[in-house]
This record gives sequence, structure tokens and C-alpha cells, in this order.
Amino acid sequence: MSNKPIVEKYMAGFNEGDHSKILSCLTEDVIWEMHGQFYKSGLEEFDKEIENEAFTGRPTIKVLLLIEEGNFVVAEGSVQCMMKSGDMLDAMFCDVFHFENGKIKKLTSYMMNK
Repeated sequence: MSNKPIVEKYMAGFNEGDHSKILSCLTEDVIWEMHGQFYKSGLEEFDKEIENEAFTGRPTIKVLLLIEEGNFVVAEGSVQCMMKSGDMLDAMFCDVFHFENGKIKKLTSYMMNK
């Protein structure tokens, strides 16, 4: 069974601003780490990061590449979102999803501004 559809559902949830869609893809003890930026553990912390206080509105996420190997899916793409400061986040990302029993157990995100 492929885990790619779960990643696609997760990304769609961000584009739609649908917290329940995003959270349904995650384990209860999910970890989200962006090295040098943040480390979130559990559904409650993850949910608070979905709509980060630094941003306004919903992001526009475009997945350019999905690669699956065993319990891992790697997604590469772009993200754009307006910041409350008036600046625009315009970045490329690479997300590494680690799956357990058909749900995202850990997400490691790497992001670089364009």
C-alpha cells in the first residue's frame, strides 16, 4: 500500500485550511521538526503550528515531486504565504514523512527562501 495518497491529502488540507483533514493523517504522538526553527510533538502542538501566528491566510503549496521508499515519503515543492509583517514567504521545501501504520509519525521539514 502506498503512503503517497496520505501526503497528498495532508498537503490538500493545508491548501484548504482544513485542520481535521491534516490531523487525520497524523499519529497521536506525531513529531514535526524543522531544524533550527522548531520541534513540535503531539497533535495539539502540531495543530497550533498549522496556522502559525506569523502568517495570514492560507498557504499555496505545490508538490513537484513525491518519492516513496518503504515507510518514507519525500515531498519536494514550493510554498507561498503572506506574512503579517507584509512580507511574502516564497520558498522551496523538502519534507521527509516517516509513516507508522498508515499515518504520519514524524515530519522533518527543510525550507529555503527563493
